[in-house]
Amino acid sequence: MTSTQEWYAQLIKPSWSPPSWLFGPVWTVLYSIIVVSFGTIFYKAFTGKIGWMVALPFVLNLVFNFAFSPIQFGLKNNLLASLDILLVVGTLVWAFYAVWHFAPDLKWVVYANIPYLLWGTFATCLQLTITFLNK
Repeated sequence: MTSTQEWYAQLIKPSWSPPSWLFGPVWTVLYSIIVVSFGTIFYKAFTGKIGWMVALPFVLNLVFNFAFSPIQFGLKNNLLASLDILLVVGTLVWAFYAVWHFAPDLKWVVYANIPYLLWGTFATCLQLTITFLNK
């Protein structure tokens, strides 16, 4: 753990990089939103109320989201982490589209996840910048 913290601390980061203590509280709030909203999507898919093609981008989003930390901090691979976080944001946008067009009664899921999209977009810009600065 210490070597990971040391590795991340020595990376060149942009001046607008938030303090590391902020990530925990932000993700706590976002994961609460994700549990409720994604859980609703999965429940509706399991009960046949929506098609699995609507749920697929949510599944992929979770896979890419959970893969980020092991890639970034386990492998210490900024380039692969950049690709992964682009996939996180991309699958979230796809999920918004799927709900909006194929499960309109669940549009609240899109609205609820706007903070996740905003943070994900910010985190993507941050990761891409860190990757560029440390190439």
